[in-house]
Amino acid sequence: MRMYDIIRKKRDGEELTKEEIEFAIQGYVNGSIPDYQMSAWAMAVFLRGMTDRETADLTMAIVHTGEILDLSAIAGTKVDKHSTGGVGDKTSLVLAPLVAAAGVPVAKMSGRGLGHTGGTIDKLESIPGFSVELSQTDFIEQVNRIKMALIGQTGNLAPADKKLYALRDVTATVDTIPLIASSIMSKKIAAGADAIVLDVKTGAGAFMKTLEGSFALARAMVKIGAAVGRKTVAIVSDMDQPLGFAVGNSLEVKEAIDTLRGEGPEDLTELCLVLGSHMLMLAGAASDSQRAREQLQELIHSGKGLETFKRFVEAQGGDSRIIDDTRLLPQAKKQIPVYAQEDGYVAKIHAEEVGTCAMLLGAGRETKESTIDLAVGIVLTKKVGDPVRKGDTLCVLHVNDETRLDEVKKRMSQSIQITSERLQKQPFIYGVVTDEREERYV
Repeated sequence: MRMYDIIRKKRDGEELTKEEIEFAIQGYVNGSIPDYQMSAWAMAVFLRGMTDRETADLTMAIVHTGEILDLSAIAGTKVDKHSTGGVGDKTSLVLAPLVAAAGVPVAKMSGRGLGHTGGTIDKLESIPGFSVELSQTDFIEQVNRIKMALIGQTGNLAPADKKLYALRDVTATVDTIPLIASSIMSKKIAAGADAIVLDVKTGAGAFMKTLEGSFALARAMVKIGAAVGRKTVAIVSDMDQPLGFAVGNSLEVKEAIDTLRGEGPEDLTELCLVLGSHMLMLAGAASDSQRAREQLQELIHSGKGLETFKRFVEAQGGDSRIIDDTRLLPQAKKQIPVYAQEDGYVAKIHAEEVGTCAMLLGAGRETKESTIDLAVGIVLTKKVGDPVRKGDTLCVLHVNDETRLDEVKKRMSQSIQITSERLQKQPFIYGVVTDEREERYV
């Protein structure tokens, strides 16, 4: 078998065999296939696409280049959740304890962020003392004991994905559904979950900017899950404006705690109820979405979700006093408001620009080597459709380093657009994709 023939076959629009795909991926990881040939193959896939079967085979070929986490010692159906990323997306911090409080085990591997804010790990590490360094034995024991644990991704989890993504990033071959879907699903499958709920973001602050692209990615990932024996559901949700109000690590932890207390933003609460309902159903803990939703709402109302979060923080070395007093989280030295310059209604809050502003304040990483300031960020006070009077506060900047403050203030003023007429609110959840059906709400 030769890589030259595999490249030519895909270039000509033919379907690759499982063995050809495995040969390409294994050869690239072990160094026998050079970058220039893999680049040509990636461009051929970009231009010609892949069938559902090819995409599933590619996913599993990537999975088998590294460790596959064995969670069989954990009782029950293990359900994982993945978001394609957005601004202010702290759903895992709310979902995991809620689902765990319902008796469904959540054994989660998460990463750090590169971009506007930190990843789930960075956010949790804003809790004093919190550690994601657990041995596999302790990880499994903790899930069996309190139904949830969270650790960082190991370096040997789907190593082919990391190498292939770095190549795609410099060869203009990132934006193709088969390679995106296999990249995401390979890590989820290697992490050992029995079932997966996907939150596919769409809009200005999302990786997928268009609704059609987001549904295409959702379909591709659900089909991969079905092909490899993982129950998978995808929710397509809005990311034209930030999720919730808070953008920044400790600020998002506070908002997650508020949400578990029943005092969170409407959009964040709704998304967690929708995603959580599907997690419960896939695990067999609820027979339908209405019962699952009611169960989750009761866990918020009773405080059991928040209590599970507290036990989780304690189990991983964190200061659980932050649950009752969020002022113990890292606090920025200054809180600087940005004011509205006119009357009207909020017509748009450009999510990606808000995320960039948070990063400029220090809440995210511009490069892999950047150090995150866990205290800083942005807290919005308005959402799209809200009325505004001149002089109202549009957002509050939480600032330690003022080097780029003037730039951030100007960019934030421009990112929140105000018009004279109230716009009709768009649905926050655009649809659900399962292996059997696709349901759209717009």
